[in-house]
Amino acid sequence: MATLSFNSTRIKSPSLQSHKPFSKSHFSTKPNNVPFLFPSKTHPQLHRFKPNSISESSVSVPEEAFDDAEEDDPTSELSYLDSETDPSSVTEWELDFCSRPILDIRGKKIWELVVCDSSLSLQYTKYFPNNVINSVTLKDAMETISEDLGVPLPEKVRFFRSQMQTIITKSCKELGIKPVPSKRCLSLLLWLEERYETIYMRHPGFQKGSKPLLALDNPFPMELPENLFGEKWAFVQLPFSAIREEISSLDERFVFGAGLDLDLLGIEVDDNTLIPGLAVASSRAKPLAAWMNGLEVCSVEADTSRSCLILSVGISTRYVYATYKKTPTSTSEAEAWEAAKKACGGLHFLAIQEDLDSDDCVGFWLLLDLPPPPL
Repeated sequence: MATLSFNSTRIKSPSLQSHKPFSKSHFSTKPNNVPFLFPSKTHPQLHRFKPNSISESSVSVPEEAFDDAEEDDPTSELSYLDSETDPSSVTEWELDFCSRPILDIRGKKIWELVVCDSSLSLQYTKYFPNNVINSVTLKDAMETISEDLGVPLPEKVRFFRSQMQTIITKSCKELGIKPVPSKRCLSLLLWLEERYETIYMRHPGFQKGSKPLLALDNPFPMELPENLFGEKWAFVQLPFSAIREEISSLDERFVFGAGLDLDLLGIEVDDNTLIPGLAVASSRAKPLAAWMNGLEVCSVEADTSRSCLILSVGISTRYVYATYKKTPTSTSEAEAWEAAKKACGGLHFLAIQEDLDSDDCVGFWLLLDLPPPPL
């Protein structure tokens, strides 16, 4: 059984921490009529996806998860670093700088800077009036975080709003920080969702029904660059126990890819639950995996209306990753794969291997398809 809920025990209270396969499938327009298999002698085998074979699972957010936060002052700001965390180990930040559904005394929307690291060991929030939103303000705020919390400026800053890319990029580059546009800001995204319910909705200036000023982009998918072409693909599934083994061995086996801190994200999945995924085979798997590794892979989506797979990377880049012949069978299988992904709380994976007889993956990404935050 899969249960998805944000690990609220990692969220600090402002009041307490004040200012401290298809057998005929192909990639893009390159046809491939060879059925895809994923054999493995040394690792659990990826099974062909079967519409009714995914273990039944449920997704829920416990109502009591944020009971303690109900006492928080919604106007408070937060500046926190876990006392057990080595400040030098916090090398990457996740950042959002955007308006909130809250009006100030002038009747203007308040802006807020929210910063954390992937483990939520660092947490920072600060409100701003809308007439000081620029790269200088953001640069100064990032320096303040570093000074107040005694942490070095990060090597990288991930952010997920394309509309703020100019301001964030300029601020980061002036500080010698690498800006990384990416929707793999999962701790930040889930924290924002939690703050919407426990902080913003309780703020005296909250405006119910207010539309996001900077809505997330969902552009029309583009043609896949040639260097990302695979040769064969298939919908597959893997027991969650094998997923954990694959993720834990990424560094050990020098495999390209990325995992997720499922404990932090509050994802509890039975070891026998079959997680849906996409397997890709290529004779140039290592270069392919290397290229993919630099793309901030976010999710894979089966688009039955276009009879294709959509690969989402970065903030708003979407590619037609593969296409298939539309038939009742193929449509049914794609719909079942999407349903299985939804039943697992959006959890799925992308695996790349060298050929049909290869024992190992050369690339493995654990992915989580989350809805956009409500602000």
